[in-house]
Amino acid sequence: MVLKAFFPTCCASADSGLLLGRWVPAQSSAVVLAVAHFPLVPVQLKELLAEVQRAGQVGVAVLGTWCHRRQGPGESLGPFLEGLGTIFPHEPWLQLCREPGSQRWGCKASGWRGPAAPSGPQVMLVFYDQRKVLLTRLHPPAALPDHQAGAASAHAGALATVFDTVARGEVLFRCDRFTEGPVRLSHWQSEGVEASILAELARRASGPVCLLLTGLLSLVSAASACRVFRVWPLSFVWSKLSTCEQLGHRLEHLRLVFSTRRAEDPAQRMRKANALVSVLLDVALGLALLSWLHEKDRLGRLADALVPTADVSRGLAGHRLPGVGCRPRAQPREGRGQPERALRRLYHLKVCGLSSLWRLFRGKKWNVLRQRVDSCSYDLDQLFIGTLLFTILLFLLPTTALYYLVFTLLRLLVVVAQGLTHLLVDLVNSLPLYSLGLRLCRPYRLAAGVKFRVLAHEAGRPLRLLMQINPLPYAHVVRAYRLPRCGCTPQHSWGALCRKLFFGELIYPWRQRGGDKHD
Repeated sequence: MVLKAFFPTCCASADSGLLLGRWVPAQSSAVVLAVAHFPLVPVQLKELLAEVQRAGQVGVAVLGTWCHRRQGPGESLGPFLEGLGTIFPHEPWLQLCREPGSQRWGCKASGWRGPAAPSGPQVMLVFYDQRKVLLTRLHPPAALPDHQAGAASAHAGALATVFDTVARGEVLFRCDRFTEGPVRLSHWQSEGVEASILAELARRASGPVCLLLTGLLSLVSAASACRVFRVWPLSFVWSKLSTCEQLGHRLEHLRLVFSTRRAEDPAQRMRKANALVSVLLDVALGLALLSWLHEKDRLGRLADALVPTADVSRGLAGHRLPGVGCRPRAQPREGRGQPERALRRLYHLKVCGLSSLWRLFRGKKWNVLRQRVDSCSYDLDQLFIGTLLFTILLFLLPTTALYYLVFTLLRLLVVVAQGLTHLLVDLVNSLPLYSLGLRLCRPYRLAAGVKFRVLAHEAGRPLRLLMQINPLPYAHVVRAYRLPRCGCTPQHSWGALCRKLFFGELIYPWRQRGGDKHD
């Protein structure tokens, strides 16, 4: 088995010192987190390691020595570093060194009891970007396609251990050169803790603000749950209006975002961020639409453009229905949907009648009990009457179909408008916009795995690899972080829609709840 030493790239140019990290015996891996420099007091270093173990619940120890040979041959620190193994005993004891003025590296592992090659233990040196690994959320292979999951499952445990070790050692990274600590360290934040004044002020103000908004949302929730809103007609209006449904959905999002409970895992934090971005985008789109409609009197122009369409629909509704000889007497409160429904029923009746009579001519009939077409013999009178009815319905069908087509096209315009609006609302409500933006701007934050690039492979030298992060594909980002959908979902495919149009069945834009369909 090869010993794998994960070394941060930020420590490649650090001064000589001690390697601090975690040893994983099950995988024969050593994860280096920082380099402790001289001069140091062993007791203070041990106290620092004990503090990191208590805070991060991870076993951190001195793994070995790091020698950056910037000195001349006469000033080598080799004998001094080799003697430190008696003060900080650990097996295996790593001795990592870098030659002066070159890219040649050396790595030895003394005291390692794993299987060794005839020439000595085989050591593999893997460089990793400590900042990216710390901020990355590694997704399990189950979130990947099958052909990728099989290849990644063998190394998933080792990679998860490396990422978890770096994440738990975050306490160690709070010490930089500006803090007066007992031990001087080199890590990804040793030159200064990465921070922002605005971010720090926002973090300190987030507690009182979230507490205040949570109280306000609790009052709104208590008011909306009052029995007064459950009395008809308020309950009927609340269940029918999409605006009320959207308000209830956004209330749940706001309650999630401004909750005072701390997020338990990265997935919950990502869900809160996605909900907050979704609410902000919803408000921004609403304000932009209102501003656009009020500019240059566009709302009045839109109303003037829709008036002729309403007049045409009212004029068509006043015509006599073909084959009936009467005008539709729809009340104003029933709307202009009644003529369309009457024509749809008439057209559907003629299509079904022609279909049944066509089966009569072929000696077939529809078996209602078994829901299938069976053979049947008809006498001469039945065939004669069927011929007369078939002729009448066939010659009346073009006129009825023309009226049905006009009203159906008008209804399709409404269905398409409702469908596009519902699709836009569904995208704003459920699309993980924050996760997609994070994947676009910082791909390493959402990782699907890692890949290794060979840096150098020389005889007698350790194999040096560079660990790079593979970003999660966009489709899997949407699948993993998509917010719960609000409202109803479409139920018709294109084939089912064309079938309903041809046979004259009523088209609902979305699946309705129980009791909402009225034909």
